[in-house]
Amino acid sequence: MSTVPATGDVNPYGVVFVPLGFARGGTIRHGDVLVSNFNNSDNLQGTGTTIMRVTPNNQASVFFQAPAGSGLTTALGVLKRGFVLVGNVPSTDGTSATAMAGSLMVLDKHGKLVANLTNPNLLNGPWDLTVFDQGNRASVFVSNVLSGTVTRLNLRLPAGGGVQVVSETQIASGYTHQGDPAAFEIGPTGLVYDHATDTLFVASTGDNAVYAVPHAGRTQVDGGTGTVIYQDDAHLHGPLGMTTAADGNLIVANGDAVNPDPNNPSTLVEFTRRGQFVGQFSLSTSPGGAFGIATAPDGTQLAAVNDITNSVTIWRIRRKS
Repeated sequence: MSTVPATGDVNPYGVVFVPLGFARGGTIRHGDVLVSNFNNSDNLQGTGTTIMRVTPNNQASVFFQAPAGSGLTTALGVLKRGFVLVGNVPSTDGTSATAMAGSLMVLDKHGKLVANLTNPNLLNGPWDLTVFDQGNRASVFVSNVLSGTVTRLNLRLPAGGGVQVVSETQIASGYTHQGDPAAFEIGPTGLVYDHATDTLFVASTGDNAVYAVPHAGRTQVDGGTGTVIYQDDAHLHGPLGMTTAADGNLIVANGDAVNPDPNNPSTLVEFTRRGQFVGQFSLSTSPGGAFGIATAPDGTQLAAVNDITNSVTIWRIRRKS
């Protein structure tokens, strides 16, 4: 399914499923897939402005139109109270030389901007995020590509509406981060949070590794990078987006900006949380196609964007009997 709107935005980055229980009466509903675009029609990075909505019957439309030059990133999440979160890392000329700290935009269920969260220290290039949604409150973990850090935002979501930031805490740091002429920025990207163990998994592109940060949901201090759980030069090629499979395994999307393998470009790689390789699949015969990846909350679907074809593919997953 194409993710290119009438404005011509390209380079899809973030992808997320709208979960069961999402507030009714808006433009989007349970089962929809949202995709954020990072580039504009001139293919300048850090200038894309649209979030696309893809319905279960493969109808695509624009859900949100951001101000010109926003640069919407992989940091895309949905809260059941009826809000969508999206990060942005703007650039004035499409290069990392002019990359700015950006912000975390809060949209309502109609695609209207209702808040714009900024903090040059704790939201410094929001590149990806994951959400632990508890209804009237939520924890949002954000990876910052310009500082090599991870921030946890604790939100309050009153029944009467609105989003209130209760606290912002830097919980991890020390990941490799740098500008790149092809990839724009390299830094920590994909995040997966396991509430049962209070562990945050971080895919660090520049380090070509996946880390586990303990006590992520309650710590009040910066725990550094955490512990490496998966480092595999044969199968990791600059991991970007990350999601969890129904069986608890992790899946990363390789962007090929680090440790590329011309024989296995644009791969999705599955591995266990103990660091054992399970399998891989190439999205494209060309490098640089994989970025955002998401699993439906019930584990029955997997979605991944393809930056080369400017599209999103959604697979239905058969559960093992």
